[in-house]
Amino acid sequence: MNVYQLSSQTDEETIEKVSNLLMKQITRSDQNGSYEKLVKGVKLALEEQTASRIVIAQSDDDVLGVAFFNIGVSLASGGPYIWLNELFVDPDARNQGIGRKLLLHVIYWAENEGIKGIELETGINNAITKHLYNSLGFHDIVSKRYGFTFSS
Repeated sequence: MNVYQLSSQTDEETIEKVSNLLMKQITRSDQNGSYEKLVKGVKLALEEQTASRIVIAQSDDDVLGVAFFNIGVSLASGGPYIWLNELFVDPDARNQGIGRKLLLHVIYWAENEGIKGIELETGINNAITKHLYNSLGFHDIVSKRYGFTFSS
């Protein structure tokens, strides 16, 4: 299995595979989203001028997992940080360490790039994911997340 970051040179077939996998996540979490918007978002994230990155775990021709994150600036730490938007492993490929490998790839990349920290959100009752994060040194941040969506 290979774990690597996608680039602006990523081929359409890989973009489609990543989008199909992420669509499973959107469907599972009852989010409203269309496949077309998802593909558009993936392509936008891969453009060179964006602060977004996508890391995938691939075995042969199958994309088994994906990490999607954005780089922002933290006033508290005085430097860049990562907001991990998605860490998703295909349900048929779980319990094989793929999520850990993806997250470790992100952590090592971030450390080499001078990133000051990584933040993310997970469900309150998601014990397996919380165990993964805690085992790699993540800690709880108590907060309430809010959102605002523009109509379009």
